[in-house]
Amino acid sequence: MHSDEPSPSDQQNPQDRSQSRLGRRSFLVGAGTGLGVAAVGLGATAVARPEAPARTPSFTPGRPIVFRGATVVTGDPRLSVQQNADVLVTDSTIRAVGQNLHTPSNAVVIDGRDRILMPGMIDTHRHMWQTVLRGVGAEWSIQNYFQFMYLGWAKYWRPEDVYAGNYLSMVEAINSGVTTSLDWSHALYTLDHAEAAADALFDSRGRARLAYSDLSAPPQEWATAGGDVDRLLRTRFSSKNQLVTMQLAWDTPTDPAFPERPAWEFARNRDLMVTQHAGIWEYSPDNALQILRDNGFLLPTNTYVHGGSFPDSAYGLIADSGGNVSISAESELNAGQGYPPTGKVREHGIPISLSMDTSVWWSSDMFSAMRATLNADRGLGHQAAQADGKTVVNNDLRTEDVIHFATQGGADALGLGSSLGSITPGKLADLVLLRADTPSMVPLTNASHQIVFQATRAEVDTVLVNGRVLKYGGELISPDLKRARRLAEASRDYIRDKAGAKQWTKAQEPAPYKVA
Repeated sequence: MHSDEPSPSDQQNPQDRSQSRLGRRSFLVGAGTGLGVAAVGLGATAVARPEAPARTPSFTPGRPIVFRGATVVTGDPRLSVQQNADVLVTDSTIRAVGQNLHTPSNAVVIDGRDRILMPGMIDTHRHMWQTVLRGVGAEWSIQNYFQFMYLGWAKYWRPEDVYAGNYLSMVEAINSGVTTSLDWSHALYTLDHAEAAADALFDSRGRARLAYSDLSAPPQEWATAGGDVDRLLRTRFSSKNQLVTMQLAWDTPTDPAFPERPAWEFARNRDLMVTQHAGIWEYSPDNALQILRDNGFLLPTNTYVHGGSFPDSAYGLIADSGGNVSISAESELNAGQGYPPTGKVREHGIPISLSMDTSVWWSSDMFSAMRATLNADRGLGHQAAQADGKTVVNNDLRTEDVIHFATQGGADALGLGSSLGSITPGKLADLVLLRADTPSMVPLTNASHQIVFQATRAEVDTVLVNGRVLKYGGELISPDLKRARRLAEASRDYIRDKAGAKQWTKAQEPAPYKVA
């Protein structure tokens, strides 16, 4: 099924929306059915790319779309990378992959020559509400973050500020080729805040997971008290087949008495997945996973974010339980939660996804996430080998691995692996077309290598979510960047005024910590 077209009420200011709660709608995902894969051939011929069309084609609902002649990095082990290949999309679904596909006469043709088609990237941990303060914390340690954000400014966020952050974050994600984002949303102090967060995600027309949380109280209080979470589930998230769905988010337990039990039981009774900040240096105890195990909540649906300071026994527990780890390498390398643990996690066979954490500090760029993950893993491998007087002959972690983490790994972590994460007939059409004719991408020799080490957000040409074209020819169609900027700037100015000039200046350049 197709999403509803926006109504006039969808265009109003979020401050008005948070009051009136207009535009409540669910974007239903069409059920995909598998089709046969067309014959695959290799050996593309270099062809000069024609001039770009003068105007955007008519991407009307129900009209098929075919990508012609692309280098297709499918992410599907059976299909691999295909040269000079076509991909047919009908409604919300990938229908066929192969060369010289027969397509409906009314199909919109998107020229894929000098282009790479890849699955949409999936970010499994982003604090979207903080996007209105982009770049403020570039010099921060995690202690600075707690000081200025958690203990200082977080209380200033109004519902409209949460909306502005979420909406801008989704604009950035979609524009950058991230077709699914998990909003680790821990500023949902009231139902109005939660409604505003949901409004922004729905309004973006991207695919998102609202991970409901509240940093002002422990989860056993906010998850069960007042019925706000249940109310939101009932009114906004009654179906799991929406573009925007919901789960819960909190930190791993610290007390063997396990006071968080009511929150975990709440999640289990409502079939809600849980994502947790976990394995963080000096903040997560070594026995956190034993506490979950002993209380029956070491679940296969759990996501453990960061995980760099776990003891070896904890990785074994995650592996045995079937859980997964979300690695935020830019965050871990800069903030000090622990070194990105890809080596230990892979050693134990634990599934991995990637995430960007927050643009208060970092880039929110999944190309950067792939590079940072690969760089951290390989750098540690070289260091370990050289400490033993040896050298690394062949790198273990490969570019195809981190592409998998950024696509199929993310889909699997969100429980969506059967419908997202690869360009496979029958899966939903969340697709990203990258330019391969730019100065940083020519000549195209190995698409997977170049996606990871050469591609940037500037190469993202076309983005589909659920078969809907949200970006085409390098131009964002939906959501609205100008609106996002206006709202975010207003929220930034409000929070800056509440913080005061002295604190705002101090936060930009915190004094270096000196050991006494």
